[in-house]
Amino acid sequence: MAKKSKIAKAKQREAMVAKYADKRAALKAAGDYIGLAALPKDSSPVRVHNRDRIDGRPHGYMREFGMSRLNFRQLAHKGQIPGVRKASW
Repeated sequence: MAKKSKIAKAKQREAMVAKYADKRAALKAAGDYIGLAALPKDSSPVRVHNRDRIDGRPHGYMREFGMSRLNFRQLAHKGQIPGVRKASW
């Protein structure tokens, strides 16, 4: 489980990216790089880091499922992820 402050900061960054998306796109299309530099740093989508939706773990993230490998394994063993089966050979 990640720290609550880190999870909150990540949500705040995502909100800021969404807030400035239109303005950022307009400035980029116009080629106004000075205007882009004046925007807040956290408004850049590059600064958003993928985190597990369940517990906020930043490492071992699986994009296809939106969760970390640990939670994926737990839920897959319980059969709670549709279309995922344990491999047996």
